[in-house]
Amino acid sequence: MENNDLRNWMKAWFEQFMGRFDRLDKFMDIMSGRHNVLNGERLLDNQDLCQMLNVSKRTLQRYRSAGELTYITIHHKIFYTEKNVEKFIRDHFRDNTDEKTEEKE
Repeated sequence: MENNDLRNWMKAWFEQFMGRFDRLDKFMDIMSGRHNVLNGERLLDNQDLCQMLNVSKRTLQRYRSAGELTYITIHHKIFYTEKNVEKFIRDHFRDNTDEKTEEKE
């Protein structure tokens, strides 16, 4: 029984240790300048978002023009905050299970 207790303690300690490394890695990314940051929030540019959503730059333009995708402009370059992108994804990319549920009703 002691081996299981020790194993569980080691597992919990290791997970906590790795969690700290993950947080440190994210902080280092922000501080290294590899990502654009505004008020502590990561900014995505058109290329980032095109790759993330698997859409073209023209599609992003349509979303912006329709007011569906909030953006900011800094030095004539368009950026999207992570918070606004997450909201856009929640609002526009529903899970297929929601559609199936609606069809049955």
